[in-house]
Amino acid sequence: MATKIRLQRHGRKNYAFYPIVIADSRAPRDGKFIERIGSYNPNTNPATVTLNFERALYWLNVGAQPTDTVRTILSNEGVLLMKHLQGGVKKGAFNEEEAQRRFEAWKTQRQANVDAAKASIAGKKELENKQRFEAEAAKNKAKAEEVAKKKAELAAAKAEAEAAAAAEQAANEAPAEEAAEAPAAE
Repeated sequence: MATKIRLQRHGRKNYAFYPIVIADSRAPRDGKFIERIGSYNPNTNPATVTLNFERALYWLNVGAQPTDTVRTILSNEGVLLMKHLQGGVKKGAFNEEEAQRRFEAWKTQRQANVDAAKASIAGKKELENKQRFEAEAAKNKAKAEEVAKKKAELAAAKAEAEAAAAAEQAANEAPAEEAAEAPAAE
């Protein structure tokens, strides 16, 4: 039986996640499988991978062939490196302790790279939010100035109208007073 390490598609439209399974190569993509060894969720940033390291290494050692995507995932998780290091131990190139030391050095370097990538993403997001906030504040300030200018214009127009009304009323009262004084004088 030819076994494959591959992804099964689960989830909804435009939001898929993928269990990593060991399956017969003749089985349908989402069909029967032998064992589930992890999952891959590309919807997070960076993508989330959970993997049973020992079982993945076991299946690689017994001859299961990973698909291209799963090969990349296994490489990023260090399973292929550990298989390579175990091959070096079997050939006598170095001992088990040296293999473990090399793997741990790789693992710490990889973790540092992942942390740096996460920090970069968080920094970009924070900078973007800050720029968006500053743009919004500038827009609000411009709008407030425009509203204040419009209120000042309305207040000036209202004061002018009141002054004109007061002048008209004074002009109307003056002829009425003259008319009232004129019959009294006769």
